[in-house]
Amino acid sequence: MNIQQAKDYIKQTVSLYLTKGEFGEYVIPVVRQRPVFLLGAPGVGKTAVMEQIAQELGIALVSYSMTHHTRQSAIGLPFIKHEEYNGLEYDVTEYTMSEIIASIYETMKETGIKEGILFLDEINCVSETLAPSMLQFLQYKVFGRHQVPEGWVIVTAGNPPEFNKAVREFDVAVMDRLKIMNVEADYRVWKEYAFENSVHPAIISFLDLKHEYFYLIENTVNGRSYVTARGWEDLSEILKLYEDSEMPVDDTLIDQYIRNDTVVKEFAAYYELYNKYKRDYNVAGILTGEAGDEVISRASAASFDERLSLLSMLMDRVIADVRQDLNDADHLKELNPLLKQLKAKSLPAPGLNGTGDSADNDVLAAMLDITDKLRGDLKALKKASALSRENERIKRSCIKFFEEAYKEGLKADDPFEAARERYNSLIASVKEDSLRIRDEMSNLFDFASKAYKDGNEMLILVTEMTVNPYTSKFIARHGCDAYMKYKDEMMIDERNTALKEEIEQLVGEI
Repeated sequence: MNIQQAKDYIKQTVSLYLTKGEFGEYVIPVVRQRPVFLLGAPGVGKTAVMEQIAQELGIALVSYSMTHHTRQSAIGLPFIKHEEYNGLEYDVTEYTMSEIIASIYETMKETGIKEGILFLDEINCVSETLAPSMLQFLQYKVFGRHQVPEGWVIVTAGNPPEFNKAVREFDVAVMDRLKIMNVEADYRVWKEYAFENSVHPAIISFLDLKHEYFYLIENTVNGRSYVTARGWEDLSEILKLYEDSEMPVDDTLIDQYIRNDTVVKEFAAYYELYNKYKRDYNVAGILTGEAGDEVISRASAASFDERLSLLSMLMDRVIADVRQDLNDADHLKELNPLLKQLKAKSLPAPGLNGTGDSADNDVLAAMLDITDKLRGDLKALKKASALSRENERIKRSCIKFFEEAYKEGLKADDPFEAARERYNSLIASVKEDSLRIRDEMSNLFDFASKAYKDGNEMLILVTEMTVNPYTSKFIARHGCDAYMKYKDEMMIDERNTALKEEIEQLVGEI
């Protein structure tokens, strides 16, 4: 299965394990809650998936790599305890709480979240001293004498032995206590993740043309070469920093993340071309409707790879703007109820002759309280690994809003009115951006229709705008006549239906 399918199954499993009966007890007893074992090649996204599941279910996540754990750190350290029974005194060996179990209790204490996932990576690489304890742990959820708290589901992961020399093959007794899921790399699924996490558009565009380079592990005369999803994502982050600093990108940099000579050379050449196209075609000009006949003619006569690269650059620019606009709108939505709290503080209590100064002080104090609560919520959610990048940005934006509103409020005659004006200014800005982005989208379709006519490029454009979660949400909210026109002309829904029917027919013939 691919990583998206694995995510869906794990999410279902966790939800079922956390289902409670009429008396508040967990329906599936702990001893019957088989831990999930996610088995897949390195870098396919196993850890990222666990973070997504925790965020979507609103539960905590505690992650540990088992490769560095000894029996003592996982089970706990021994100490001598004095006991007495029927007049007989004796010393016994006890164990301190496992570092892993203690981390769960610490997370619950700091976040207030009582349910979660204990994710143990590299579970099949445990040390020789720890291996005998794994059978007890996997069935009874116990490390030493300390049990994993109720409401915490265990998910494990590991690499097949061909990818990791440290792997210890589990025997049947252990395997029979696990829900085993074999995961394989799938570019189509990763591409959705890449869009959501703003992976560099040059990488997505390159892999659209070279699917086979998404994930590779090969044995060569110079040793093992490899290309992984993790490598592409890490390369994406460093590329952005290099570009921001105007530092040159070369093969040596790419080779630090992509360990395959052929892929390194091809991506380096493509990246150079990508930047050349970006300069030559004036992407910003196309999206503002200023594409001249010369640019349109050049795009029309270009090779298929160049046409796709240009289309990818244009779509990425629009998608990035759409995503920012939606995030800004979500930021305003989160601010709205908080501002209502401020408004209540700005009004004198019923039946009292409150002064303006006291109401202003109440508003300023409320701003500080709201800011402190937002900071506390952010810290707790980050500790629980239950916060997506986008939600973190929204919360940080809210904190920044109230920090700046407080500074303005100290100087303003009416602190609440100053905050409201700031909020209304943000609303006006978002509305203006939404109109601009809708025009960008229309200009993109207009350019594509002139340069590519009704070719495959237009079909790709309409399809991407349809399946991308950000653009589809934006169009549903703000509309786009150009999109609707070409969507109807190209009959995307009908093509998708026909394709599904063809696939079903082929499956039925097997």
